This record gives sequence, structure tokens and C-alpha cells, in this order.
Amino acid sequence: MRQIRVPVFVVGAGPAGLTTAALLAKYGVEVLAITRYPGTAHSPRAHITNQRTVEVFRDLGIEDRVQALATSNELMSNNVWATSFAGTEIARLQTWGTGVKRKSDYEAASPSQMCNAPQHLLEPVILTAAREYGASVLFNTELVSIRQTEEAVYSRVVDRLTGEEIEVISDYAVGADGAQSVVVKDLGFELEGEMGLGCAINCWLEVDLTKYCAHRPGVLYWMSQPGSEYWVGSGTYICVRPWNEWVLLFMYNPSEGEPDLSEEAVIARARATIGDPDIPIRVKSVSKWTINRMCARSMVKGRVAIAGDAAHRHPPANGLGSNTSVQDAFNLAWKLALIVKGQASPALLQAYSDERQPVAEGVVNRAIKSVGEMLPIARALGFSEGQSAGEGWASVDELFSDSEAGRQRRKALAEAVELQNYQFNCHGVELGQRYTSSAIVRDGAAFPAPTRDPELYYHATTTPGACLPHAWIQRDEERVSTLDLVGHGAFTVLTGAGGQSWIDAAGQVGKAFGISINAVSIAHGTSTFDVYGDWARQREMEDDGCVLVRPDRFVAWRANERVADPVAELRRIFTQILGKAPREQAATATHVAATAA
Repeated sequence: MRQIRVPVFVVGAGPAGLTTAALLAKYGVEVLAITRYPGTAHSPRAHITNQRTVEVFRDLGIEDRVQALATSNELMSNNVWATSFAGTEIARLQTWGTGVKRKSDYEAASPSQMCNAPQHLLEPVILTAAREYGASVLFNTELVSIRQTEEAVYSRVVDRLTGEEIEVISDYAVGADGAQSVVVKDLGFELEGEMGLGCAINCWLEVDLTKYCAHRPGVLYWMSQPGSEYWVGSGTYICVRPWNEWVLLFMYNPSEGEPDLSEEAVIARARATIGDPDIPIRVKSVSKWTINRMCARSMVKGRVAIAGDAAHRHPPANGLGSNTSVQDAFNLAWKLALIVKGQASPALLQAYSDERQPVAEGVVNRAIKSVGEMLPIARALGFSEGQSAGEGWASVDELFSDSEAGRQRRKALAEAVELQNYQFNCHGVELGQRYTSSAIVRDGAAFPAPTRDPELYYHATTTPGACLPHAWIQRDEERVSTLDLVGHGAFTVLTGAGGQSWIDAAGQVGKAFGISINAVSIAHGTSTFDVYGDWARQREMEDDGCVLVRPDRFVAWRANERVADPVAELRRIFTQILGKAPREQAATATHVAATAA
């Protein structure tokens, strides 16, 4: 059997696997990624792409490419509930930070705009970047089995075209192989939750709905008709390309039999929910899927980490699926890179699980909760399973009637729609992850108490364990974000006027540990100037203090002001984060031990 040796082996080439491979390659690590499929995603699947994920693509250098293929944030504005596209509109909600009340929150939080990037268009862009950076990605290559020892990971794969079996021997491996993960099964990762909580169908359609959508642009159109109280109503339309390419999502009860998925039946269902009996429709594909509530108890075992759907599975509510997967990769890749290069202890890998597993669990629970919070809309409409069409339409008539019952029901509907902000304007959940692990050195300060609902609103802070706040900075003749000053596979020290000692210390300590530590002084008279004062208002430290930012843009540690010995302080911090002493200290310890022997 042919053998391939590689430092990092990634199983799976979806958003998690491809992003992991791209980042590792960018960081100078040889990486091989495989997938059993012949190519990247062949249908839209995930699509909502939040600001934190676009920031990852910004770090990879592909933000412009992603925005070019995506539907822009402006066209994501409206969530529409209606009896059909041509029928009665019931309610509308401005979403994803596009409303007047939320727009400034989203703009202040990030240099990157949220967008709608369907998975089949997004994956090829990440794949291209991975290959440009030097990653190897093999399609039609299936993992058959995987095992690990204390020294290495051994994976048996098969070329599905030739039948050739290959053994991949790697120092570390990443299981990003989806909900049916071989890595999870073979290595005994423990999962908790439930599978098969509901059955759903995706119908990918070509149908021109411009006349129904151009005046109320959005990503999601919820069609509610009598006889259905599912969270997606009688059918939800997901915009793939404005306004002529869509996914029609509907649910069914398998105990009542399988739905007719013939082309004629799908077109009939589509025309009924569009409300136009003659509109031309082309069915591109139809696929089944199930609602799951599942999360790994740990995302690391030995030399293997899991990411994406292999580690967390949930319904698409809140649009958190591929976002969480990409952000898993951003957290994991820099840690693996340092370990593989010998710059950090293998123990650093556990920090990935310690940080991301609670995030994954929170995302799963939030998505499930959001599904339940859709039910009040169906109740406000008066729709329920088993009712006749006449009963259902009479209920809609009453909803909009000049009657006491109508007035009360409209109030209930308004409250139900307002509740949907927890799914569609959930900025704190999208951006507000907080980490606790050995790779975070707390400074004794607690996270600031939120001044607004922490799910709906993002609260920027430099408290260690939070993502670095965004502020616009003038660098030479260019306006850049504080996020652009950090990342790219390196630690960064940020300081201000009077912080030269931190900059000098960063150089010395980086050399001592054999790692790259960038240093930036944001101060008047330097090339990087806080012209608007936005950074000063958010940094939570004095001019001569220090914020140490990790390669994934999360704050690792901070000092409120200059200290007596910044070199010693940074050496202490990096010894904890990296799990090993500086090289010369380690060499001295080895020499002393050898002499004593």
C-alpha cells in the first residue's frame, strides 16, 4: 500500500475543511485535505455569511472574491411572511442589521459586511485560495478508517476512481467530514443530543420572482397557508441569486408517508406557494435532510481535532452553520501551525476544544430555540395541521378585520414577529463569542456587564478572551481596521504613546520563543494614527498599556499600563500560551540536566 506522509491531514472539504487547509497553508504548514465527493458542494446549502466569517476571509485575502459572488447585505434586508408571493403579505421584518435601528450596530462592529454567499459558490473560492497558498486537496478520495498512536495518526483512504488504497501518516489530523463523520466514529468522539427531530426537503429552483421581490428585497420569504404550523410554514423561499434562483424549503411528517418529489409535484407545490399558476419553473435538484441537535462533548482526542458538522449539528435557524464551521477553522489552524513547527506544546491543541466546544453548544441551543420561537407566528395566523382551507382563510380574514379579535391577534402577530430578531438580528450571538482556556491569560478583570441584551447586541471589549474590537485607523494614507493590524498567522502587540518598551519587548520575546510577534504603536506621530479616537474609546487601557492579540484576532492578554519589566511579563504570558519555555531557557535546562547526569 502506498504511503503519504504529511504534517496535517484534513478529512473533508466543506467550509471547515477547506478553510483549515487554506489557513494552514498560508501559515507555512504542509497540509493534505481529502473528500469523497468529486467536487465542491453541488447545491446552495448554507448561505448566510456573517461578519465574523467574512473577517476570516479578509484574513485569507479573499473577502473581495466572496463579496463579488454573494448577494449584498443591502439586498438581504426583508424577511417577508405572506400567504404566497402573489397573495396577502402578513408581516415584514428588516434583518441582518439592515434596519435603521440596527444598521449602525453592525457597521460599528466590523470592517466587513454580512452577505449571502451560497455554499456551492463559496467553496470554490476557498478551494482556490487553499491551492494558491500551497495546500493539496484531493477529490474522489474516501477515508476508510483512522487510528492514532502517541506518535502519529494513521488513515487508510481509497481513491474512488481507481480503487487504489493509500495510507496517510500524519502528525495531526482534522475531522471535518460532516454529520456522518468516520473520524468521529472510529476515534470514539462522544456526542450528545438528538438526531432526526424533523424531516425537510430542499428544492433548488430556477424561477423569476423579480416582480414579487424587487420592491421588498430579502433572503427569506416565508409562505404560510392553511393546514401547516411548521416553522418554515407551507414553504420558505431562500434566495440563491436575486431574483431568479431559489431554494424552496418545506417540511413533512414521515408517519404520513413520503412526499411526492417528482418534478411535476415540486412545480405544483412551488406554484401554489408563489400564487402564480402559470409561472415558468425549472427544478434543478431535490434533496432531503433532517433537523438534528447534536454536539461533541470534546472536539479534541489526542492528535485529532474535529470541526464543522462533525462536531456540531443543528437546524439552519440564525444562519450559524457554516459560520461556526469557518470560525472553528480560524481558531484551530494557528494552534496546529505552532505545534507542527515545534513552537508550541502539543497541549495547545486542547485549548481549541476548550474554546470552541462551548461556542458550538451555545450555537446548537440557540438554533433549536429559534425554531421553537417561530411557532407563535403560525399561532397568530390561526393556522394548524388538519384544518380545512376554508377555516384557514377565514382566520386570515379575521386577523385583518376591524374587530376586537382582529386587533388582539394583530398585537400577538406583532409580538411574534418582534421575537424573530433573536434569529435574524442576533448580533451578540453572531459576534460575541468569549473564550476561556490556557491560551487566554486573564488580567483579573471580568467581562464588562452588558448594557443591552447580549444575544441581540454585540458588546466590544479588549478583555482577554474576546475578539479585538474594530476601529478605523489611519495607516499612512490608508484607512484600515484595527483587525487589519493583527492576524495573518502572527501574534501582535498593540500599544500607544509611551509604549515603546512593549514594542522592544515583543522583538526580544519573539526571538526567544522562535515565533513572529508583530508590534504596532497606534499613536500620533507614527504611521498608524487613531484619527477618529474610536480605538481610544474601546481599548480599555492607557496609552502606554498593551493588548496582546492572537493570530485569530482574539485578545490573549492585556496590561493597563507600562510595567517595570515588559520582557519578563511577555515571556511569562507566552510561556503559558505556548506551553513551553523560551528556546534559550529550554536549552539551558537541558544543559544543566545533562551536566548533572
